[in-house]
Amino acid sequence: MSDTEVEEKSVLKSFKDKTLEWGDCPPFMPEGCNIAVLHGDPSKTDSDVLFKVNGKSSIPNHWHNSHERMVLLTGKMEVTYKGETSKVMHVGDFAFGPAKKPHSAKCLSKDPCILYIGFGEPVDAFAIED
Repeated sequence: MSDTEVEEKSVLKSFKDKTLEWGDCPPFMPEGCNIAVLHGDPSKTDSDVLFKVNGKSSIPNHWHNSHERMVLLTGKMEVTYKGETSKVMHVGDFAFGPAKKPHSAKCLSKDPCILYIGFGEPVDAFAIED
């Protein structure tokens, strides 16, 4: 490796880590919604975040410019993509959401739902008014 190259360091974080910095979700998301950055810069490509909503919360219909790679870490979540049958995610389940495809969700459990999301493009979310 040359002196001009920067070696990227590995990352290991837990969704239970008390030092995670949880920020607010976009205003159209439910009260109590938070996001924590695990890796990368959300304003750039290839970042990883945690998305947390309170139990029994509904996530309004919205879309992203990026595809999403998701794993449910806590709770039970129903996800509905436009034109598709609703699917229920259980802890440990993986889901893929195509870029720009409208979707909504509901945390079915009484306890919070925490979702790992990997974005290929910068992180964004746009509400769809019904």
